[in-house]
Amino acid sequence: MKKLLLASALTLSALSFAQVQWKNTRFGLTAGLNYSRVANAHNPSGPRYAFQGGALALIPVGKANQFFIQPELSYYGAGETGKDSDAKGKDGYDAVYANNYLSVPVYFKGYFSEAASEFFGLVGPRFNFLLSQNVKNAPIGRPYYDPDVTDPAYPGVNGKAKSFNWGIGLGVGYSYKRQLEVAVKYDIGLGDTYPGLAKERGGTDKKKSEQVLALTLSYIFK
Repeated sequence: MKKLLLASALTLSALSFAQVQWKNTRFGLTAGLNYSRVANAHNPSGPRYAFQGGALALIPVGKANQFFIQPELSYYGAGETGKDSDAKGKDGYDAVYANNYLSVPVYFKGYFSEAASEFFGLVGPRFNFLLSQNVKNAPIGRPYYDPDVTDPAYPGVNGKAKSFNWGIGLGVGYSYKRQLEVAVKYDIGLGDTYPGLAKERGGTDKKKSEQVLALTLSYIFK
């Protein structure tokens, strides 16, 4: 994985000096709905529905109207809840573990052809900077899920979300005349969202990986 990321970074760096058409950069707005989960973190564990919204730049790579670098800057809701369908009525079902980020994805974007209306694919890293963490209705049996609560029975355990997180984003979408675009994106978290929960007795030391599936709509100005 590290070798792949390094190779990708070197490739993008080479493109930035050799083929990127900075003067033809276009800008746009983007918004969407997020379906988020966190693996190995809370019990019970269920999805959180949130939203994202911000701005993007579309930077051409090469002379063909087909390949681009697309950096974005957006507010990005993630985290999870306790709404596991098998835990209705149980302690923690109404819990909310909301993580809200300033998010900076940098996608390599390729349209399937040079046609004005066409499908496209996206891939690239996403960097998340924590803006706020809101925890509500943490289970009585696991009060340390709330970062503002300490439990003498579990010294050192902390439900605080990491201030910086990152992952890899993948996506496919459709562009109407290279202006109005809809996309489905999947972000695979590679960092540990809750490193303090690894110390929980009876818990797991596995990485607490944040995963987000999103449906987005973007408008790119001419």
